[in-house]
This record gives sequence, C-alpha cells and structure tokens, in this order.
Amino acid sequence: MQPIPRWVAVQQGKTKAKRRIEITGELKIVLDRIMARKDSHQFRSTRLIVLEDGTPLTVAMLRRRFDLAREAAGVKKADFQMRDLRAKAGTDKFEASGDILQARDQLGHTTVVMTEHYIRNRIGKKVSPTK
Repeated sequence: MQPIPRWVAVQQGKTKAKRRIEITGELKIVLDRIMARKDSHQFRSTRLIVLEDGTPLTVAMLRRRFDLAREAAGVKKADFQMRDLRAKAGTDKFEASGDILQARDQLGHTTVVMTEHYIRNRIGKKVSPTK
C-alpha cells in the first residue's frame, strides 16, 4: 500500500484559495481504507474515489447512483437531496475548536464576517432568553 501524505491540497472553487488539510483522525482512517481497496485493483487511477473495478467515479456517475438509491428507498426527491456541506464543515470546525478563525481558514474566507454568515445561517444566531 502506498503511504498516505500528511496533507491533502485543495483549491476553493469560487475564491481559488489554496488550503492544505492535515490528514489525521477519521479522515486518515477513511483514506487508509480507500487506499487499501485501491491497491487490489489492476487498473490504477490517480482519482481518490473509484468504482469496484478501479474506474474513476465521475460527478455524473455519483449523481446517478445517488438518485437510484433515493428512488430504491422510496424517498421523494424534494425530501432528500445531495447538498454542499461547506456550511456544515465550517460550523463543525467552529463548534469543535471554539475559534471562528479556524473555521474561516478552513472555508477559505478572507473575512470573519463571511464565516459568521455561513455559521449563523446554519445553526441560528445566538440569543438570550427574555427572563
């Protein structure tokens, strides 16, 4: 099995901000499992996510599989949709660390105001009771 690097490089879509995400904890466990499975394939791909035979999984293939699974489960399209999890990731980072700057950096925002907007829309603005 190939050793997994300590960091994964990503580039944000909208801002093109570059980030290096440390590979630790649950992410490392998942990547180790994926790499072990990929080592059993005769066909090698540089893509992280591949099909059972090693063929790279495209966005269209993922969408189709998601739609088929939803239909097989008997769930209406309006009730269960594939979504962007950036706001959740930022919220989770903020709640785990208690540091808005860490969430801002992970999301690639240039201002804390934008990060607060993401987090507030997800978990709601904190308010105190009347009494």
